[in-house]
Amino acid sequence: MVQVGPHWDAVRAPEALGERALGLLGGATGAVIADYNLMYWLIRPGAAQHWQRIRQVQTLGTGRVETSYIGVPSIDRTSGPYLHWRVPLGPGRYLTDANRLREALVRAVVAELGIEIGEEDER
Repeated sequence: MVQVGPHWDAVRAPEALGERALGLLGGATGAVIADYNLMYWLIRPGAAQHWQRIRQVQTLGTGRVETSYIGVPSIDRTSGPYLHWRVPLGPGRYLTDANRLREALVRAVVAELGIEIGEEDER
């Protein structure tokens, strides 16, 4: 388990939303950790601190009252369903741009859940 915040923050989404967001991001994604039915993107610390809420998506790290930890697999662990790299670390592939990730996740929520991001989600 590694503490979220000092070197990167994380964004967690359920697998169905995560897979759709990965497709939308294409080569613009950074490394992604998967564990059972959850996916975690690593982003710059503080980059999602002021995001408006996205249904079924949670930001972890900077600006949160609670300290969060996530499992980080060994570099050679690239298949699951247990803790593994869904998109492995690589040269130039570490952190995901938070703005692009948010856009992809919003589009994934609209497509997967058939809802628009409305006032109740923007708290």
